Amino acid sequence: MFRKLLLTLFIISNFLSAQNTVGTTLITEDVYDGYTLFTVFNDTYLINNCGEVINQWTSTFPPGNSVYLLENGNLLRAGRTNSTDITFGGQGGVIEIFGWEGNLIWQYFYDTPTKRQHHDIYPMPNGNVLILAATIMSNSEAIQAGRNPALLTESELYNEQLIEVTPVGFNSANIVWEWNIKDHLIQDFDATKDNFGAVALNPNKLDVNFLNGGSGASNWLHINSIQYNEERDQIVLGSRHMSEIWIIDHSTTTSEAASGTGGTYGKGGDFLYRWGNPESYRQGTSANRTLFGQHTPHFIPSGLPNGGKIMLYNNGIDRTPSYSQIDIISLPESSLGVYDYTANTAYLPVSPDYTYEEHSSGSSDFFSPIVSSAQQLPNGNILICEGNQGHFFEINSNEEKVWEYINPVNSNTGIISSQGNPPPNANLTFRAEKYSTDYAAFTGRDLTPSDPIELNPDLTVCNNLSTSEFEVTSVTIYPNPTNDYVQIESTNSFDKIEVFNILGRLVSITTDSKVDFSEQPSGVYILKIYSGNKSITEKIIKN
Repeated sequence: MFRKLLLTLFIISNFLSAQNTVGTTLITEDVYDGYTLFTVFNDTYLINNCGEVINQWTSTFPPGNSVYLLENGNLLRAGRTNSTDITFGGQGGVIEIFGWEGNLIWQYFYDTPTKRQHHDIYPMPNGNVLILAATIMSNSEAIQAGRNPALLTESELYNEQLIEVTPVGFNSANIVWEWNIKDHLIQDFDATKDNFGAVALNPNKLDVNFLNGGSGASNWLHINSIQYNEERDQIVLGSRHMSEIWIIDHSTTTSEAASGTGGTYGKGGDFLYRWGNPESYRQGTSANRTLFGQHTPHFIPSGLPNGGKIMLYNNGIDRTPSYSQIDIISLPESSLGVYDYTANTAYLPVSPDYTYEEHSSGSSDFFSPIVSSAQQLPNGNILICEGNQGHFFEINSNEEKVWEYINPVNSNTGIISSQGNPPPNANLTFRAEKYSTDYAAFTGRDLTPSDPIELNPDLTVCNNLSTSEFEVTSVTIYPNPTNDYVQIESTNSFDKIEVFNILGRLVSITTDSKVDFSEQPSGVYILKIYSGNKSITEKIIKN
């Protein structure tokens, strides 16, 4: 069927922006081409850069908290149970795997009166799942471990535990590896108790009496992230309350992980490296502290810009003025996974290689006291999740914002905002991660976008390329939608036709009036037709 179109003439500008209040509020041609994953309330969303939903998974549990899209298209997600035995921010209790179509494949509860998953999990390359959990130490056990009784303000103390499990059937798992922080303590308070020694001479262990200004509550460590690096076979942990990151060996047996010997690096489950707060091992003061309640420390994968370095979201809690920053850190590796250390000094580096912040003399609008993440993208951009505000944005190498998105879902109620209304008062998002369009999970999948999450969506930000007032002309373009070709008929001659994908990336140029879409994937495209010093654009849908 012929379609008669009256098209306003357009000029392609360097970026696209609109007055959207939720969803995609800014998009430029420099944005990285990929799909962003995040979980809020009971739903997990995969969106394109326009905020349109590519896929959606629904659980009966709210987040507990991390979520990962696996290479086979399955979704690995932690959920929060109603348990009241071990409770603090970030609590979870159940780990689930969903198929691409949303069917529940596996559901494993790690939630008893004495142990509970919280914050993070991680998909291991061999198909196993790494789980972060809190387990209970009685106060008498804590005192035997060397804790000063005056620093015990509650009835129990939480040990932080990692377990690696192999999923079995629908709701079971075999534990194949285990590590506990309680096996790697040091104290100089009581020579009659366990773990007595010189704190300053044992930076590979944790001082059980260092609280970093804390009250001595049960949740004294609050590890909020575990990220595995296959190249080194090491795990990066982040302790919010200690304001430190720790690296441990994963090549150990469970027995070696409980000791200070064994494994590839010969140190068992002791710290191979630590950074962020040298006061914790008596090699500095509070003035030397560089981390402030950080989240999501991880090795940047090899092959990416800054590959092999550590990236993290430095929240900035407990400092004045309050502001967040993104840090990239070069580790003092003498060889892969081996970290240089000089006795009676702090671990290097003194400061990050790179810091992104929006801070000068006063407090910054860029500040999330809790949650949040940052991700190095292949094109050099950095994706940032300012989680407390449900604000995702991408910066380029010049630190210019090239994409912004506001989560429109209330994280407490699941109520979705309408476009044009203010964002929800609560739209907290633990993390956001972007997956390249060529990620294995997308092979053979139907990636046709559906409507954005927000109600009454406005896609002007993506469909228009910044308008300028010209005379109206008449052009015929058909068929639209198309499976292979569109035909251009115009009363005016044209010089060339450019085809852009929805991200503003040029995918083809032709001088033929018949434009070939047969080799392009399904999606939305922008057709730009040049005539002299003017041009017109139109949206084309490829089925």
